[in-house]
Amino acid sequence: MALDVARIRQDFPILHQEMNGHPLVYLDNAATTQKPRQVIQALVEYYEGYNANVHRGIHTLAERATEAYEEARAKIARFIGSPSPNQVVFTRNGTEALNMIAYGWLRHRLRPGDVIVTSGMEHHSNLLPWQQAAQATGAQIKYIELLPDGTLNQEHYDRLLSEGNVRFVAFSGASNVLGTLNPVKEMVAKAHAVGARVAVDAVQVVPHMPVNVVDWDADWIAVAGHKMLAPTGTGFLWGKMELLEEMEPTYFGGSMISEAHLTGAKWAQPPAKFEAGTPNIADFIAFGAAVDYLAGLGMENVYAHEKALTEYAWERLSAIDGMRLFGPRQPRAGLISFEVAGIHPHDLSAVLNAEGVAIRVGHHCAQPLMEILDVPATNRASFYIYNTQAEVDRLVESILHAKEFFGA
Repeated sequence: MALDVARIRQDFPILHQEMNGHPLVYLDNAATTQKPRQVIQALVEYYEGYNANVHRGIHTLAERATEAYEEARAKIARFIGSPSPNQVVFTRNGTEALNMIAYGWLRHRLRPGDVIVTSGMEHHSNLLPWQQAAQATGAQIKYIELLPDGTLNQEHYDRLLSEGNVRFVAFSGASNVLGTLNPVKEMVAKAHAVGARVAVDAVQVVPHMPVNVVDWDADWIAVAGHKMLAPTGTGFLWGKMELLEEMEPTYFGGSMISEAHLTGAKWAQPPAKFEAGTPNIADFIAFGAAVDYLAGLGMENVYAHEKALTEYAWERLSAIDGMRLFGPRQPRAGLISFEVAGIHPHDLSAVLNAEGVAIRVGHHCAQPLMEILDVPATNRASFYIYNTQAEVDRLVESILHAKEFFGA
């Protein structure tokens, strides 16, 4: 079923404004998505109606807050097909989720000679924690080669796994620069066949298409809530329960213990042992509202809309003289990174911004990938449920104006 984009747009107050005298075209969704009224209202209702700490008090406000907070966890669990809500650990963002794996599991198990396999297309969040773990333990990192079309060389991946001592594999479900959709289920199965554990950076996947963690069979996945209509400062780590039980906590303090004494402490069961202190209560309750919103649309419909819009954008952009598009045409996530010959990305973005078109420019927290691509930065247009073909047309028109302005 096609999304009713006109109706959806009515739920997003921020979209109905002018930017520099032009109607706003927001195409920076891979960085963060806008928030519907339903999510904003969930924040207001919490603070106006039942603001209280969770998991502590037995008074009515505390019980209401705890119920809403834990219901949000249950909604997220259902959304990704988790067998239990207790496998969903709330974090500030996807970055924190990945670091929890590095500090809570990987550093305690790596030995000199062990191998971590990842790739050069990764966001810094899915690279730097593993680099730090390798430096601290004497392990080494091997990188899957990138093919010219922006996909991972699966033959090279097979070869790296066959070389032995692979303890851990980490890769993105979808590249935040190239838009490449990696074959998660197949890559996970190959890693498991050699005894390695697998973490998937699902930040650019879960907001955009159906995901079932049981089907993927990854050991952990990391997700950022603010990229799927939820407030900033929200995300989660999902893990297999036996691994969450093995992991050490990253933070220590209130709420994460089963008992504490002057001589030591015992940790609570997951997810509590990873959620020390007062959490970001209101924003996670609003995360639950965001999940309700997306579930109501149907993730198959969300993916179909983005796929069609991205294909339309590829056609329009590729027709521009001097345009270079990065990554495979299809299948791909709902974003396109590009460069225009003769125009620095920052200059192009300035012209687009003057015409009300918001895109992202820079290295997108993927500097090693920029080195592989041999570019200082790229432009990136990323799409979501409220974007339209007319907005893609506005993007193209603004690029053509920039080419005229710079004589490119």
